[in-house]
Amino acid sequence: MRSLKMFAVCLLAVVATGCSCRTSTSDGNIGTANSDGPLKDIHFAFDSYKLDATAKATLASNAEWLKTNEGHKVQVEGHCDERGTNEYNMVLGANRARAAADHLRSLGIAASSISTVSYGEELPLDPAHNEEAWAKNRRDHFKVD
Repeated sequence: MRSLKMFAVCLLAVVATGCSCRTSTSDGNIGTANSDGPLKDIHFAFDSYKLDATAKATLASNAEWLKTNEGHKVQVEGHCDERGTNEYNMVLGANRARAAADHLRSLGIAASSISTVSYGEELPLDPAHNEEAWAKNRRDHFKVD
């Protein structure tokens, strides 16, 4: 129990001191603190990992960049909003990341260039507790190595 408390204190200290958090830009688009990243995030409907037409178009654009820059690998990070249990959101985040990775593979990106991870609800883009924030948090983020 004591080590759990220490972990919680350390985690709060890291969060309180800041991180490279993603924010909304003035034009309403979702960006990052390091908005120079070449790949764009995709977003999901509530309780879903289905790729809509907008997500598929963004993935097509991301795939073109990856084909042009073959030496890079991408990690697909699955994220959720805060609703649901931690366990459920970890699975949903994994399914979201896997859906995007599968689609990238169908577009010709080598499986060896793609990895996935789920963060569930643990790294929200927007910490507010409303539908606008939840919509931002239901996403896949693409980290390029």
